[in-house]
Amino acid sequence: MTVKMQIDIARYSKLISPKNTGHNEEKEEKLLKRCPPGHEGTKLVDKPSTIIDASGTIIAWYLPDALTVTTQGSENVGSTPGCINLSPAWFQQGHENLSDLEVSASLKGPSSENILKAIARLAAIASAALRVMHPQQYFAGLRALSHLRDKALSKELPQMPETLQYWASVFNTLSIISNRETPNHQDHLLIPECFNILTTVRNYSNARMSMPSLQLEFRIVRHGVDGVEGDRIAWAWYMRDSVHIYAGVLSCGWARVKGHILTTV
Repeated sequence: MTVKMQIDIARYSKLISPKNTGHNEEKEEKLLKRCPPGHEGTKLVDKPSTIIDASGTIIAWYLPDALTVTTQGSENVGSTPGCINLSPAWFQQGHENLSDLEVSASLKGPSSENILKAIARLAAIASAALRVMHPQQYFAGLRALSHLRDKALSKELPQMPETLQYWASVFNTLSIISNRETPNHQDHLLIPECFNILTTVRNYSNARMSMPSLQLEFRIVRHGVDGVEGDRIAWAWYMRDSVHIYAGVLSCGWARVKGHILTTV
């Protein structure tokens, strides 16, 4: 199913300040009036869909039940509420472009190799999905990781070459979020024209993801996840812009649809 919006997502993204966290409801209401999505009220999306703006740019894909029960069961992570961030190469908070990249703290310990092997299956699935959804972003991610390996070796950055060897995703960061309700927010450190991939696993019901900037809700931009009944683990794969800048990788452009052909501009 295709959901067509009146919004121009490229122009919309330019109106968002890097300091805008998405938590100020008054600012978000003004932005919504300036860039209306083109329909009244909140629309529920509960079938496999692509969300497309007025110019043919793909804003989002929604693929319910894409992961089999077997695949979900193979991801053996705990259900204790919390969040863990994994990255083979990122800047420590507040140090963007001021130092070299580092391996995230969660991958610096003795369990690093076991963690990377445990997430490899979902890493490969998310990467394969991106290859279809946004080919140019996929190849940009591959180039970034290749350049990071070269820099890690030439600068002898601690643990990074070994970590990159087992990192099975074209994305450079993964957040694993367990049983948490997240407020509406903007991901201002990410690349506007790039897709993030959010997968949810485990036994849960009554979960919805909202995008109030588009007045959309997805059964399971600015988004949040409601509380649920049962255990829910969310895997969020994304690319940090500062990492691609450090690696010397150019912007990949927006994914667009022309007729029935997926293109990139």
